[in-house]
Amino acid sequence: MKLCVIGTGYVGLVAGACLADMGNDVICVDNNEEKLKQLEQGIIPIYEPGLEELVTSNVSEHRLKFSSDLDDAVKKSEVCFIAVGTPQRDDGSADLSSVYSVAESIAKAMNGYKVIVDKSTVPVGTADEVTQIIRKNTEFDFDVVSNPEFLKQGNAVDDFLAPDRVIIGSDSPRATAIMQEIYSPYLRTANRIVIMDVKSAEMTKYAANSFLATKISFMNEIATLCEKVGANAEKVRIGMATDMRIGSKFLFPGVGYGGSCFPKDVKALIQTGCEHDCDMMIVQAVDKVNKRQKANFVSKIVNRFGEDLKGLTFAVWGLAFKPKTNDMREAPAIYVIEELLKRGALIRGFDPKAMDTAKQLFGDKILYAQNAYDALSGADAMLLLTEWNEFRRPDYDKMAKLLKQKIIFDGRNQYDKAKLISKGFEYYNIGE
Repeated sequence: MKLCVIGTGYVGLVAGACLADMGNDVICVDNNEEKLKQLEQGIIPIYEPGLEELVTSNVSEHRLKFSSDLDDAVKKSEVCFIAVGTPQRDDGSADLSSVYSVAESIAKAMNGYKVIVDKSTVPVGTADEVTQIIRKNTEFDFDVVSNPEFLKQGNAVDDFLAPDRVIIGSDSPRATAIMQEIYSPYLRTANRIVIMDVKSAEMTKYAANSFLATKISFMNEIATLCEKVGANAEKVRIGMATDMRIGSKFLFPGVGYGGSCFPKDVKALIQTGCEHDCDMMIVQAVDKVNKRQKANFVSKIVNRFGEDLKGLTFAVWGLAFKPKTNDMREAPAIYVIEELLKRGALIRGFDPKAMDTAKQLFGDKILYAQNAYDALSGADAMLLLTEWNEFRRPDYDKMAKLLKQKIIFDGRNQYDKAKLISKGFEYYNIGE
């Protein structure tokens, strides 16, 4: 099938490469010429396991092309995926200007029936707006479909190639059949395509992400109470997780969630509720708890060292919002580092993949270590903020020699408290 994907950001690039890998002819469209040149050379602007190989192989097989010519791409395609950014506005709502602009451009380029797919995360009612925009600018027949993505950063390629489910929001049997044909190769062993109306599909993405964020904030709130009453949040977590109705995923206490989805989608759902006179009390609390959790972590450091942190150096292990990505959008590390800098601290950070991203964010405000142990040299404490695998089993004796003070603040509850204390460390974690 001939497809175009408009937008080569995280969602668009993964979708385009994976769609091409199943034998489709895919044109990925972007207005950034320099980015397109790099993609054609196999230079990937984001870190995502398996993506570079997927792009390179499909470009070499001529199934995947990159272009700035949206008009030509639309004319050559049966299905057009809109995968542009929907950044958060100051009021929490999604900025849909790029989606609407692309919709108008698609309409003006159409030369026959097209299926236009909203792949970007968009609030309820967006497909209606897109439909109106296209209808004003073309006489050709078309259908607008909602097909939200459920890709986990760090596992996005596998998620697309072997999805838990595929949501197709469509009010047209013709468009539904085309979308089923596109996704059928990914679901040969089980039919996990869920067909629903467009508005329900739009809502599903926000509802799913907000529920996962709720589990995280709920566990973090329980962890805070555990610290107050003398309970152990990890033991409570295990006791809860063994209940099959609850499960273990997204139930780990920590320094808070971040990334491009959870913070933005939670706020957008709150704003959608406001627009429709529906007070989203639980979701508002989720957002509030997440903000508080980051502040609580900083408070642990301030309680130990005092408000004035001048002359103190902190080694930060982990800058990305989660492992296996270089994405620092809404990363807890940003808040923690900025709060420590305000108090006069010196920060020396390390992340396996997000160093370049951090340099763009912080510039010369912090120091950048060559590796994890280099970050520790002469530091007064180590802060673990991202649970990369390479941080899970460190050499504690080596750490003790490098640190000026043997103090660890574990924002991911990763280490064995008893073992560290036996080696003379001060250890602070979440929920104990």
